[in-house]
Amino acid sequence: MLSPSRLQVLREVVRRGSFSAAADALSYTQSAVSQAVARLEAETGAPLVVRDRRGVRPTAAGETLVEHADTILSQIEAAEADLDAVLGVRAGRLRVASFPSAGATLMPLAVALFRERHPGVALSLAEGEPEEIAPRVRGGELDLALLFDFPGVRERPGAGLGTVHLLEDPMDVALPAEHRLASKRALRLSDLGDQDWVQTSAASPCARHLVRLCLGAGFEPRVTFESDDYETVQGLVAAGVGVALIPRLALTHVHPGVVIRSLDPRRPVRHVVAATPDSAGTSPAARAMLQILSNVSREYAAARG
Repeated sequence: MLSPSRLQVLREVVRRGSFSAAADALSYTQSAVSQAVARLEAETGAPLVVRDRRGVRPTAAGETLVEHADTILSQIEAAEADLDAVLGVRAGRLRVASFPSAGATLMPLAVALFRERHPGVALSLAEGEPEEIAPRVRGGELDLALLFDFPGVRERPGAGLGTVHLLEDPMDVALPAEHRLASKRALRLSDLGDQDWVQTSAASPCARHLVRLCLGAGFEPRVTFESDDYETVQGLVAAGVGVALIPRLALTHVHPGVVIRSLDPRRPVRHVVAATPDSAGTSPAARAMLQILSNVSREYAAARG
């Protein structure tokens, strides 16, 4: 019998075109992804993917299996949702937390849908940075949390937790509207080596990642102001005191004195995940919220383009 978990791995490998990208999306090791595909090939008796200079692509058998995987995994999700409805997510509590920019974009609709579908569950929502709320999930103080991490970075707040990938959150450059580079549609990070920077507090994950990115581009960012409120960051950029790197989830409202430009050749991204305690089975209420968050994130990403 084909394993749904291995079908999910194959689907991610084919969608993303590489084993490493699939591993990041699923919060697996690359070795685990390779082993899952190899076992699936052994089960089917056919090669499912091939590697070439362009990455990983499916064979005819692999493409057929991925088409069925979409249907199978959707049916499993629907079955879980129906089972929760039969068993009744009717009572109890669900303690949720989120980092601020997801709390302002993804969470409101998810909370509204959950309360509409499961009015008997006492739902609470807290806010904090990933390094603050992840330990509370591990300790059982929270049932579910939205976290983010960065590809290729060892700092993984979701380590040791059950995680579900929700979306990739691109990070763009915010410039004063009158900036000499504002007329360019896309920038290289190296174009900004002589700029003053506005960033979140130095100890925050986004600030540390900004430093890593800039060092990789050949310069150390000259940080002039810090704020953990992205509205304040935009205000400072609009005032002309520096440029900033801002995640797309924090750009729901763009200050009229700011222009947003993408970075080429590769735009940095954050991986947004939903995390649950890994030591015990996920509660029906948490599973219901995970399904809602997955749908809300998919719709958000589609609308964003």
